[in-house]
Amino acid sequence: MTSVLAPAASVATGERRTLSIGPIDLDVPVVLAPMAGITNTAFRRLCREYGAGLYVSEMITTRALVERNEATMRLIRHHESETPRSIQLYGVDPVVTAEAARIIAEEDRADHIDLNFGCPVPKVTRKGGGSALPWKLGLFRDIVEGAVKAAGDVPVTVKMRKGIDADHITYLDAGKIAEDAGAAAVALHARTAAEFYSGTADWSAIAKLKEAVTSIPVLGNGDIWSAADAVRMMDETGCDGVVVGRGCLGRPWLFGELASAFGAEAPVVDATLGFVATAFRRHAELLTEFFENEDRGCRDIRKHVAWYFKGYPVGGDLRASLATASSLAEIDDLLAQLDHSAPYPGAAAEGQRGRAGTPKRPVLPQGWLDSREIGEDASCELQDAELDTSGG
Repeated sequence: MTSVLAPAASVATGERRTLSIGPIDLDVPVVLAPMAGITNTAFRRLCREYGAGLYVSEMITTRALVERNEATMRLIRHHESETPRSIQLYGVDPVVTAEAARIIAEEDRADHIDLNFGCPVPKVTRKGGGSALPWKLGLFRDIVEGAVKAAGDVPVTVKMRKGIDADHITYLDAGKIAEDAGAAAVALHARTAAEFYSGTADWSAIAKLKEAVTSIPVLGNGDIWSAADAVRMMDETGCDGVVVGRGCLGRPWLFGELASAFGAEAPVVDATLGFVATAFRRHAELLTEFFENEDRGCRDIRKHVAWYFKGYPVGGDLRASLATASSLAEIDDLLAQLDHSAPYPGAAAEGQRGRAGTPKRPVLPQGWLDSREIGEDASCELQDAELDTSGG
């Protein structure tokens, strides 16, 4: 296996912290958040080469898995180096979700299942799915209970948001229901669906959830842009671990920094431009292997260019060329033009990554907020909610 890390001494600097999710013992309390089009096998392998933790797949719709859709079956495959293996499921039907969990468990396709109740995308919430679904308490309970029972010894966790909007908060009820239903952990993205990814995550909600849910781990998510942020979240909220999403875009070595911050051994990272170029090239190589097609892999890496080189002295023309390269050889030629000795630019490369969006009124099924229980009309509308999207 090609290494992306330059030789360096392994060090452990922070207070030792670990995390157990059911039978899974993690060296560090860190989880990679599922991100559509990002957390495929290639990216998960790259992040794992730097650090430790649990690396979750892109979201998989339960119906597509049960119907054994070809693209879906490809997405749930893991490389032999990936352990523990983790798959996130998105479902709105208790029976179908349970069947998907049963397939994963009985066919030994993963060691951990995460259920997505955090997606804020309008085309999902308008059908009652994603972050809108926990409003319907009985339906939420049935989905989690069914998945836990069907998964057997495979631990099932729940990822959710605070609620639909400030007037319709669901996370405390949902956390207690998930705990009682046998979930192995709950994770909270400390924003509502209405907030999307805007503003500042409300870490106080994570602390409140930790106080309410006492028998299983509570994980925090939202605005973790650095290892220091992760440590601060755990210290301020008392949560048992962190879920990292947009903060690792173009910066997979963040997982090495997190490992070190939580007391595990990890190579020292000196993020010079040459280091970043090597990571970018490794990512393109792994994507080529994943897609089994060099052109496809090189096309997929294009969306990562701005994230990798944020703040570094890489001219617009060279960035544009990297974002249109169609072969590894072409990428190599372009990367050779960089000043590999250029140092880490500090603040210019830090902070928010990815699109934040703006607050917006959630789009919901008609009458969705009238009751906490599901009606027949809403139940029929839910069947259209399983779309190929993700978020949380």
